[in-house]
Amino acid sequence: MAVLLQVDFPYSGPWGEDMAQAMRGLAESIAQEPGLLWKIWTESRDASEAGGIYLFADRASAEAYLQMHRARLLGFGVPQVNAKLFDVNPALSAIDRAPLGG
Repeated sequence: MAVLLQVDFPYSGPWGEDMAQAMRGLAESIAQEPGLLWKIWTESRDASEAGGIYLFADRASAEAYLQMHRARLLGFGVPQVNAKLFDVNPALSAIDRAPLGG
């Protein structure tokens, strides 16, 4: 069953296109993670937060990624990493045309 991972953390920039340029290598690395189906990058300049919404093929992949990613962010000096895991309801998600496949 697909699992959604929601992550956010304090972030002071860069934002928008500058963030896209600065984080390109990281995005390419994340795209290669086992079990990852897709990721949406999130940012809120007003709240000084960034993060992402990830869809993984299974819980084990999501949990393994979260453990690695949390340690990586803390290593980058991020003081706190908030995360939640959610099981996906595929029948209801299909009604809304959510892209659950790879």
